[in-house]
Amino acid sequence: MARIRGRSWGPSGRWFAGRRSGSRRERRKRHGSRAPSARRLWAVARSRSVAGQMFVLQVLIVLLLVVAAVVTLLLQARSDRFQAARDRSLAAAQTFAHSPGLVQTLRGPDPTAVLQPLTEAARMEGGVDFVVVTNRDGIRYTHPKPELIGQKFIGTIGPSQQGGVTVESVDGPLGEEVQAVVPVKDARGTVVGLVSSGVKVSAVSSAFDRQLPVVLGAGAAGLALATAGTALVSRRLRRQTHGLGPSEMTRMYEHHDAVLHAVREGVVIVGGDGRVMLANDEARRLLDLPTDVEGRHVTSLGLDPRMAELLVSRRVATDEVLPVGDRLLAVNNRPTDRRGGPPGSVATLRDSTELRALAGKAEAARGRLRLLYDASVSVGTTLDVKRTAEELAQVAAPRFTDYATVDLAEPVLRGEEPRAGVGGEAPQLRRVALTGTPDDHPLYRAGELITFAAPTPQATGFVGGHPVLVPDLASSTAWRTQDPTRTQAVLDYGFHSLITVPLKARGVLMGIVNFWRTGESEPFEEDDLSLAEELAARAAVCIDNARRFTREHAMAVTLQHSLLPRGLPEQNALDIAYRYLPAQAGVGGDWFDVIPLSGTRVALVVGDVVGHGLHAAATMGRLRTAVQNFSTLDLPPDELLGHLDELVGRIDQEAEAASAGGEATIAGATCLYAIYDPSSGTCQLARAGHPLPAVVGPDGTVNFPEIPAGPPLGLGGLPFEAAELRLPEGSSLVLYTDGLIEDRKRDIDIGLEILRATLAHVGRTPHEVCEAVISALLPARQSDDIALLVARTRVLEPDRIADWELPSDPAAVAGARAEVTRQLTRWGLEETGFTTELILSELITNAIRYASGPIGVRLLHDRTLICEVSDTSSTSPHLRYAAAEDEGGRGLFLVAQLAERWGTRYTPEGKVIWAEQLLP
Repeated sequence: MARIRGRSWGPSGRWFAGRRSGSRRERRKRHGSRAPSARRLWAVARSRSVAGQMFVLQVLIVLLLVVAAVVTLLLQARSDRFQAARDRSLAAAQTFAHSPGLVQTLRGPDPTAVLQPLTEAARMEGGVDFVVVTNRDGIRYTHPKPELIGQKFIGTIGPSQQGGVTVESVDGPLGEEVQAVVPVKDARGTVVGLVSSGVKVSAVSSAFDRQLPVVLGAGAAGLALATAGTALVSRRLRRQTHGLGPSEMTRMYEHHDAVLHAVREGVVIVGGDGRVMLANDEARRLLDLPTDVEGRHVTSLGLDPRMAELLVSRRVATDEVLPVGDRLLAVNNRPTDRRGGPPGSVATLRDSTELRALAGKAEAARGRLRLLYDASVSVGTTLDVKRTAEELAQVAAPRFTDYATVDLAEPVLRGEEPRAGVGGEAPQLRRVALTGTPDDHPLYRAGELITFAAPTPQATGFVGGHPVLVPDLASSTAWRTQDPTRTQAVLDYGFHSLITVPLKARGVLMGIVNFWRTGESEPFEEDDLSLAEELAARAAVCIDNARRFTREHAMAVTLQHSLLPRGLPEQNALDIAYRYLPAQAGVGGDWFDVIPLSGTRVALVVGDVVGHGLHAAATMGRLRTAVQNFSTLDLPPDELLGHLDELVGRIDQEAEAASAGGEATIAGATCLYAIYDPSSGTCQLARAGHPLPAVVGPDGTVNFPEIPAGPPLGLGGLPFEAAELRLPEGSSLVLYTDGLIEDRKRDIDIGLEILRATLAHVGRTPHEVCEAVISALLPARQSDDIALLVARTRVLEPDRIADWELPSDPAAVAGARAEVTRQLTRWGLEETGFTTELILSELITNAIRYASGPIGVRLLHDRTLICEVSDTSSTSPHLRYAAAEDEGGRGLFLVAQLAERWGTRYTPEGKVIWAEQLLP
């Protein structure tokens, strides 16, 4: 039974008085049998507990007896089985060992033929599992399994060989057995053989199977009797206690006492005679009741007349507000005799004054949480330092402050860490954000560079790294040291309160944020300081993220630009313009190149490395360098892409090896390589997974020639194919990367159609074409690099090309020299005649000596004078130093000394050795 200050609560939840409420007989008459006394309840609870314990004890005793009986039966049954198996096997073995004629049979020529039928008959008649006869050494003559005859007997035969008898338990061929080994003796007592008989233990029956049901039945009967008796006792106890057990009643008492005296709501119970029966702690506090209030009449407590009248009236009241001193209490009152309970009433009291204050605090807290949530959503939407600062100022004003300003150190805007201040050095910050209305205030404007004086709150907060609260600007002398004229204008405008919070994240102090209040706004308080710190802390992380991104993006862009061409090389074959636009959110691996080749030819390259970031930019630099090196070998486009594919494969292998089991970065790439020859007006192209180029004819027609699509670089296994195009003079070859035509919001086919329509114009220069294409195809938010290369073709005039075909005869050298001299005279290049003759003589002589077939000679007059000698040999000469006694080996050395550049390129018919000379 639960008691609360001398009052009891029955199982039905109704309260009743203790000894003060009358005699025991009156209480029993008032509440009937449903409200037993505390002594009876505790006695019943103890009885229930004892009954349950006795039931458990009875069950345990019965179970232990049953288990002990079963174990005893098992042990006895096992012992009986082994003994029966021993006696049966020993009797069978001794009987057969003393059989007449057994000794003569063992000494006979074929004991097995005679004894096998006899042992099988004895085994079946004797009820054993086997009867085995062996010689003196244990070799079987008989066995139930004929395939085991002739094998060694399994068991102990040593004592039997000496004339004794052996009985043992073994795991034989037939399973776990008890076997006996008996010697067979002749008339002189000599052991001439052995007889063994055995029985499987499992084949011997025992009394266990008959006795076990009796034991289990007795145990079940005992359990049934114990259960029935306990059920009867428990049913009677439960009926007397209305289903309440001791733990439940104890828990009910503890809960009632804890609830009544711990809730923040007053509870007053008044009896039918108007006396207070119960008042919890909160009621005593709200009504200012004395400690001995219980038992006293309500009218004697000095309460407000309206409150006293309500407590004794027993009328129903719901949230009726009554004044008690300086408090306004919301009172609920209910009578207790509405369902047959005792007369009286129960009143609950709540302090509505405190509730109103708490509601205001809760609303303010909700507003702050909502502001912090909005700040977490709206601040840091981009990785731009200035934009993030503007978002901080916008979210703070006007919900938290009237004006907000954000000042950052100059290095932060560049992505760098600001220099740490020395002592009280005044910080120099740039104002990057300012919000507030109206806009005619005297504060420093956004974009201004401000040097704060050391005593000011801004300098103190920035240098010290702690927030500063200035509730009254007019009384702050330190704040006025910045600029007396401006600060006075600020005060005259209506600014009266300031909070300065440093923007610090990950140990980096980046700037400050200032919150200003003006006009009729309440001054800042200490509670506002924590909210300002939280806003600044969240924004500082976003600003630091933006700063780090700015730094890394600047580093990547710097690396990328350092790896791209700084300008276009000088050449006369193509009129070229280009555009390169790095991605806004991170650099990629797009690149292009223009490489002059021998014979006035020019190579055009456009490529794209998979992925973004420093790794892609570094890989792009390696590939661009490799393309330039491969181009010096004058390789055809398909062969050059093959070498580039092998290089990308090696880069991938290095990345996998360096990853040490982690995720390797794959350096896949696409590339398009083209070689334009102005002397013939042809262009050879090959591509590795790259988009098709566009060819714009002189008349403005646009087409995308079908060039065989090789696999992207790095896949390996498939060869690349080259295609040859004839481009009339004035045609434009447009090369680009997929970032130009492909976008998240635009399909690649749509991009190609836009590109086709943009290029279909006549008379535009390559620069104008680049501008038109970028204007038409550049997406609103560029997520990938864009490389665009526009090359307009030129053709080398026929009068600037001279070629001859010579026989493979040393006598033809003199005639060739004469022809060359005349051609140089026509071009006005007489000054180069001697050098050119000497170079051609050496090259033609070398071709005559080491090659066969006709020899071709060609002179090209371009930015340089180019001499070319072709033959049908595929062997390339090598430059070397000739020894003093060598008769040859000095020709190429002279060519290398006289020419600006020289080299060899291979053709399908052989090779071409060329040399370039600078024009006078």
